[in-house]
Amino acid sequence: QVHVVESGGGLVQPGGALGLSCVASGSIFSINAMGWYRRAPGKQREYVAALTSGGNPNYADSVKGRFTISRDNAGNTVHLQMNSLKPEDTAVYYCYGDVTPIARSRATYWGQGTQVTVSS
Repeated sequence: QVHVVESGGGLVQPGGALGLSCVASGSIFSINAMGWYRRAPGKQREYVAALTSGGNPNYADSVKGRFTISRDNAGNTVHLQMNSLKPEDTAVYYCYGDVTPIARSRATYWGQGTQVTVSS
């Protein structure tokens, strides 16, 4: 069984910073990529950032220059450092892992989401 769990959400003022973490665990053979989506109230899920197993980052234009995605040495944990936050960044942030489990086929696993609220 594979689990993906996010943490680190909270309330921050505009212009502030917040860091999120995501851990993939369980019966994992390999992790191909990990990344983040978000869903604002009344809107569909939106791509934020991703990191391949080789460590190459990719960002949505809306967060480029403000957000940074990084990976721990073990490769099963990613972080999303969010700087210069704006009210429009308010959303539930979801982590995903593109995972090949042990003795199972490759699939995408999603975390439960963590709330980020940017407000004064």
